[in-house]
Amino acid sequence: MTLWFVPYLVAAWLFGWGLYGIVSSRNLVHLVLCLALLQTATYVLLMGIGWRAGGVAPVLVGTHPGQSVVDPIVQALMLTDIVVEATVMALLLAMAVQLYERLGTVDPACMRVLRG
Repeated sequence: MTLWFVPYLVAAWLFGWGLYGIVSSRNLVHLVLCLALLQTATYVLLMGIGWRAGGVAPVLVGTHPGQSVVDPIVQALMLTDIVVEATVMALLLAMAVQLYERLGTVDPACMRVLRG
C-alpha cells in the first residue's frame, strides 16, 4: 500500500498554518515568516507532483525504454520557486526594517500613518 496522498496532506497542512499566521499576524517579521511557511507548502506540493515510484533521474544515457523517470519540469519549477521566494523574502524584510526605522514599530496597524 503506497501513501501517495501524504505530500498533498502535508502541503495542505503547511498552507493552512501559513495562511492562518498571515491572517492573525500583528508583527511584520512574523508575517514574512508565515509567508515563507506558505511558500514551503508549494515545495512539498511540487515534490508530490514530480515523484514517481521507482523513478530515476531524467538523464537518458544509461536508461532503457520503458523505465520510469522523474519529471524534469517539476524540478525546474521548484528551483524557480526557491529563487522567487528568496527575492520576495529579502524585499519584504527590507521593507519591514525601513518601517521600523521610520515608525519604531513593526505592527501592520501602524502603517495607516503612511497613507497619502
